[in-house]
Amino acid sequence: MSYPSPKYLGEDGELNATYRPVGTAPDFTYANGNTVHYLATGKSTHGQFGLYRWVMGPKPSGPDPHFHRSISESFFILSGSVRIYDGQRWIDTEPGDFVHVPEGGVHAFRNESGAPAEMLLHFAPGAPREAYFEGLPELGSMSDDERAAFMLEHDTFWIG
Repeated sequence: MSYPSPKYLGEDGELNATYRPVGTAPDFTYANGNTVHYLATGKSTHGQFGLYRWVMGPKPSGPDPHFHRSISESFFILSGSVRIYDGQRWIDTEPGDFVHVPEGGVHAFRNESGAPAEMLLHFAPGAPREAYFEGLPELGSMSDDERAAFMLEHDTFWIG
């Protein structure tokens, strides 16, 4: 495997790094208190990847088994324990654990520990997951057809 073709062709480099201090407020908060921090969106990385910090409270939460056709998803546990389904079994993770799910891989995650947990979610390429995260609270008010269209738009296919 070789490096991809250069995207930057200048000679002196650019001053274009971004910094997000740890105390930055979350970008989205759910009714149950869970939050998501948009660390690097597909837009900010020119579609290369998306990186999100997912902070879960002690109450059980998380999606059921599903897969994506166009994006891979990776999980890195920062604190607590998140149960991650790898398509075959539920894994009780601990800080420092990493799970990678290629395109088409069945997966799910849940915090069932009774304690807060935090992880990084990485998507590649950088699909616009922010609209998905922010649309989740509206699912209950959508018709079946609207819900199906929302999931299709956001490359999420539930195992049923």
